[in-house]
Amino acid sequence: MSNNIVWHNQAVSAERRADQKKQKPCLLWFTGLSGAGKSTVANALDNALFQRGYHTFLLDGDNVRHGLNKDLSFSDADRIENIRRIGEASKLFTDAGLIVMSAFISPFRSDRNMVRSLFENNEFIEVHVSTPLDVCEERDPKGLYKKARAGEIKFFTGIDSAYEAPQAPEVTLNTHEHDINACTEILLNYLEQRGFIKNTPEQAQDMV
Repeated sequence: MSNNIVWHNQAVSAERRADQKKQKPCLLWFTGLSGAGKSTVANALDNALFQRGYHTFLLDGDNVRHGLNKDLSFSDADRIENIRRIGEASKLFTDAGLIVMSAFISPFRSDRNMVRSLFENNEFIEVHVSTPLDVCEERDPKGLYKKARAGEIKFFTGIDSAYEAPQAPEVTLNTHEHDINACTEILLNYLEQRGFIKNTPEQAQDMV
C-alpha cells in the first residue's frame, strides 16, 4: 500500500448507520460444493428477512463474476482474489448497516478465515452447506460436473480442485436431509438467538 494513502474518517459511523436501520448487521458466509444449495438457501433467507422488514443484501458467486470479478478465472490464485474482493465488499455492506448473505464455494479455509478477520463482534457467520459430493453431482443443476468429468472445465472444486470443509462453522445445513423451508428456519432461529433479529415479524416491524 502506498504511503500516500491515508484513512479518511467519516462523520457517519457504521454504528450510527446500523442504529438508523434499527438492526444488527452481520455477514452470513455460505460455503459448500457446487450444487450444494448455497444460493438457494441464501436467497430464501434474504427473502424471509426482507419480508420481515430487515435491510439486507445478497452477493452470489455467479452474479459477482458477471461484474466485479469478471476478470478472474477459476485457478487457485484467482479464487483467492475472488474471495478477498467479496470479503472487502461484504465488509462495506455491513458497515452500511446491512445483513449480508454471500454464497460462494470459497473452497479454502485460509481464505474464509481471512474474511472472518475483517469482522468483529461475532458478525461473521460461517454457514457450511454440507451436501455430499455424490448428491451435488447427481443434482448438477448447471451441468458443470458433467463438463468437469469430461475435462471441459479445469480446476473444478470436488473433481480436480480441493474443497476444505469448515472445521467449526457457526451453522451446518444438510440440504439432502432438510428442505429449503427447514434450512431457512434454522438460520432465522440462529439469528434470533444471537440478537441479530427479533423473533416475530411484528417485532421486526418495530425495528424499522
